[in-house]
Amino acid sequence: MAAAADGLGSIAIDTTQLNMSVTDPTAWATAMNNLGMVPVGLAGQQLVTDSICVSGFDPSLSMMTGITPINPMIPGMGLVPPPPPTDVPVVKEIIHCKSCTLFPPNPNLPPPSTRERPPGCKTVFVGGLPENATEEIIQEVFEQCGDITAIRKSKKNFCHIRFAEEFMVDKAIFLSGYRMRLGSSTDKKDSGRLHVDFAQARDDFYEWECKQRMLAREERHRRKMEEDRLRPPSPPAIMHYSEHEAALLAEKLKDDSKFSEAITVLLTWIERGEVNRRSANQFYSMVQSANSHVRRLMNEKAAHEQEMEQAKESFKNALTGILTQFEQIVAVFNASTRQKAWDHFSKAQRKNIDIWRKHSEELRNAHSEQLMGIRREEEMEMSDDDSGDNPSKKLRVDESELDPVGFWMQLKEVQHANVLALSFCFLSACRDSSVVLRNTHRTQQTLAAQAYALKEENDSLRWQLDAYRNEVELLKQEKGQLFRTEESLTKDQQLQFLQQTMQGMQQQLLSIQEELNNKKSELEQAKEEQTHTQAMLKVLQEQEVNVLTVALVNQDREKNSEKRNQGLKSEKEALLIGIISTFLHVHPFGANIEYLWSYMQQLDSRISANEIEMLLMRLPRMFKQEFTGVGATLEKRWKFCAFEGIKTI
Repeated sequence: MAAAADGLGSIAIDTTQLNMSVTDPTAWATAMNNLGMVPVGLAGQQLVTDSICVSGFDPSLSMMTGITPINPMIPGMGLVPPPPPTDVPVVKEIIHCKSCTLFPPNPNLPPPSTRERPPGCKTVFVGGLPENATEEIIQEVFEQCGDITAIRKSKKNFCHIRFAEEFMVDKAIFLSGYRMRLGSSTDKKDSGRLHVDFAQARDDFYEWECKQRMLAREERHRRKMEEDRLRPPSPPAIMHYSEHEAALLAEKLKDDSKFSEAITVLLTWIERGEVNRRSANQFYSMVQSANSHVRRLMNEKAAHEQEMEQAKESFKNALTGILTQFEQIVAVFNASTRQKAWDHFSKAQRKNIDIWRKHSEELRNAHSEQLMGIRREEEMEMSDDDSGDNPSKKLRVDESELDPVGFWMQLKEVQHANVLALSFCFLSACRDSSVVLRNTHRTQQTLAAQAYALKEENDSLRWQLDAYRNEVELLKQEKGQLFRTEESLTKDQQLQFLQQTMQGMQQQLLSIQEELNNKKSELEQAKEEQTHTQAMLKVLQEQEVNVLTVALVNQDREKNSEKRNQGLKSEKEALLIGIISTFLHVHPFGANIEYLWSYMQQLDSRISANEIEMLLMRLPRMFKQEFTGVGATLEKRWKFCAFEGIKTI
């Protein structure tokens, strides 16, 4: 009992040292060996010896003391000690079987090498078997590792063993390096050194792929179920049109709370084409009910806008109060920095007061800029409202009613209209210029250059307006910083300056409009010239077409004559021409085609009179045809005239 207690005390009951997987059967088989128990499915001698098991552990402890047996498969049990260090070699002992004995390798030798484990490997390669080893002996040795499904033995002292599970392969790899001896024989054929390694089998890989596909299907199914659970519900189906449903829908359209749902149904019915001559009055009443909600929606919008304005006003008032308090705080810091109070503070206190004063001034300036931005936006909105109420207001205003912001907005509108007119003129000129002659192209290019110059002038005017606007903003900022008396003094000067600027800009705009009118008249003249030139082009094109047709007819005639006058095509024709030339040269008064054909038929019976005549007609410079005789004796004769052509040349 004391030894058992010592054995249990030496076991590290710390779950952090358990670095093996809970679902790894190999690790649990090793743990069961360490506890002195034979793993399930393994019969015979233990593969792991007692030298690496827990020291001082008595397997019969639970039977003797009545303690409930401990299940090492329970998660969280730390009864298995940490694995031995990797640098300490595992001591292998002799394994005795019925038909053979396995002797361990030399512990000083390096461990046997293995290849990379294939995925889903259940098959091992066993080499170095004795020559007299049979399948029964191999099965007896490797049955201790697990259930064997197949053994494929070769004649060259190796075999492949396929196990039922993957973890059994690790047990078989443990036997690599052992020397196997059959019985007690010392014959060389009865001994061999085993080499066990992973084998790559198609069946293992197929089963592993099937398992992976099954897991992927389960994962897809799980994701689909999750997506279906999280998918928002589909909208309710819209009923078909009927008089009863239309009456119910008309009541819903009158209810503000059900208006959104009812208007969707009405839109769907109209899109489906349910409106006909019979149901038109009913649909008209429903559309009229929908129109009655427009006033309600406008009232709601006005109420929300009023709430927004009130919120803006309250925010502006609160920001003004905050800014006033910041001014008071800054005034306190400024009073503290005066010499009367500054001399009584220490150096550290002065430093803190200076930092606080700078920080307060930065915050005061930021809030002041924000408040000025809000006021500027309000002024812009007021100017937009004024311009919207009077859209036909002229640019010239009285001195007492001068509004700089409204003037800028109107000036921008005029400027935008000028740019659009210039771009329209330029695009129309470019579009028409693609079908005219060079002179018209030059005219349009000059017009485009003039339009571009006008555009540049307009851009320069816009930049001047931006500069004037920046100057006015600077004047406004300076005006806000001065006292009210100074504002009243400088306001007249600013108004006069703006009036002068406005008058100058108006004059420039009038001159630009006059130039635009002139350019428009020039463009109209150019269009008239283009139409005239287009008419001339059409006439010229028709003349060119007639000339081309005449030229094509002449070319066809020349080609036909060339075809007639083309040279010889074969050696046979050259031979015929030579014979005919000789024959006609001997007959200076010529010969008719029948006489010539009868002579040639003696040389070549397959030749015809028509073929001879066509050959003679193809060579008008060598042979010519003449009519001889009078009345009934009139006949056609062919003569040889090649020498006459040479004499004339």
